[in-house]
Formats: sequence, C-alpha cells, structure tokens
Amino acid sequence: MQWKKRSAEHQKQYKHFLKTADKNKVLKQLPDLHEEAFDQIDCLQCAACCKNYSPRFKTPDIKRISKLLRMKESAFIDTYLKLDEEGDYVVRSTPCPFLGADNYCSIYDDRPSDCHRFPYT
Repeated sequence: MQWKKRSAEHQKQYKHFLKTADKNKVLKQLPDLHEEAFDQIDCLQCAACCKNYSPRFKTPDIKRISKLLRMKESAFIDTYLKLDEEGDYVVRSTPCPFLGADNYCSIYDDRPSDCHRFPYT
C-alpha cells in the first residue's frame, strides 16, 4: 500500500507539525481534511475495518436489525453477538457476519450507528 510507505516516510514531519501547530486552527481544518482524505478512499476495495473490528450494537441497533432480519431480538443476539469486556454487544467473530465477499454490507441501510458514523477522524 503506497499510502503506508508515504506516511512512514513523513512521520517525523507530522509529529513536528502536530507539536507546533495552533490546535484551534487544526481543529477547524479537520472536517475539510477528513472529507478530502475520504474522497480518496474506496472502502469497497479494502473493508479492513469490517474484517478486523466490531462496532458496538446498541439497543436501537439490535431492534432495527433483528426486525430487518425477521428475528427475535434474543435470537439475533444469540446468533450474531457477544458481550465484550466493557459490557457492549459486538459481533461474535470477525469479519463481520454482514460483510459479503464483495465487501458490501448486507444490512448497510440499517447498519449499527457505530458503522454509520464511521470513519472516525
């Protein structure tokens, strides 16, 4: 991956910039920088987030997705979820069971709120 190599090559510059930059100015620029960065990224080419991590499934997510799948909430939890060490529901195993071989999410329109807000920058 070209970006990893380029990022590593500039790591010292990034650290220096972050130490010396005006924090308020940087924070104001973040939304635009976020948009610029993610305009360049095609999640369907990668899906590493869905392959390696789990979102939290909150009660509204569980209700919505179990309804979509025509399952009782308890059956949905038993089939797909487990409690993590913080007491949040997460997928039993990765990759996410809703991620297809084509990297599309089978529940995309009803995905958990963590997925909806992702990526975090």
